[in-house]
Amino acid sequence: MDYLRLPGRLFLDFLTYLGQLAALMGDLFYAIRSGLWRLGLVARQIVAIGYGSQAVVIVTGAFTGAVFTFQSYAKFKDFGVETSVGAVVAIALCRELGPVLAGLMVAGRVGASMAADIGTMKVTEQIDALRVMGVDPVNYLVLPRFFAMMISMPLLIAESITFGMAASHFVTVYGYGVPAPWFWTHTVEHTGLVDLWIGMVKGFVFGIVITIISTHQGLAAQDGAVGVGIGTTRAVVNSSLVILIFNFFLSIALNYISPMSASV
Repeated sequence: MDYLRLPGRLFLDFLTYLGQLAALMGDLFYAIRSGLWRLGLVARQIVAIGYGSQAVVIVTGAFTGAVFTFQSYAKFKDFGVETSVGAVVAIALCRELGPVLAGLMVAGRVGASMAADIGTMKVTEQIDALRVMGVDPVNYLVLPRFFAMMISMPLLIAESITFGMAASHFVTVYGYGVPAPWFWTHTVEHTGLVDLWIGMVKGFVFGIVITIISTHQGLAAQDGAVGVGIGTTRAVVNSSLVILIFNFFLSIALNYISPMSASV
């Protein structure tokens, strides 16, 4: 009977978790409609999330572009299509590698910080103190992080793509001796605004995922320091898994939409 109960228990726990996330999103939507946005806190979070994550995202994007170029050129040369390396790397960075890798790195850095900060406030009863003072914890803690993430994620993804393409140019031109005009001509001809638009849309969605999951783990923390550590780990793992799952479905949906947006 225990083997029969286990799948049902896991399914019910999963539904409960989804319900808690939906409830938090409802509270967040209500906080947005309230008009009390605390722009000072938003600015602080932009510095912590956006400015603080630049180094990680830039290094990730640059070396991803470099190694992807190295591997692509080595194989494309066998088929005589090495001129397409720039376009392939640009499309891959804009549509997949830039958004996904930047999202995973931000989830590891910012998601863990969100869960730890809010979780510490929860177990030390600071959130209860906010409620006693008539301050909505979602409005005070979640909403500024949500706005900051919506602003920071697209910019971080753009930086990842930019430095990835710069590294690709360096490897192709100075490593393999391909003329720079040749590289950029093929890249520009086969890369459009739609490719960049897809990356930005994914950035917005990944930002929502990281914020909702990480702040929920912080608000649900209990059992002292141990609970904060568990919540931080779950925030990173759950955010990373959901980003990878959502990326698959977003890629399918946006690839159907992109031809229509390109024709408009």
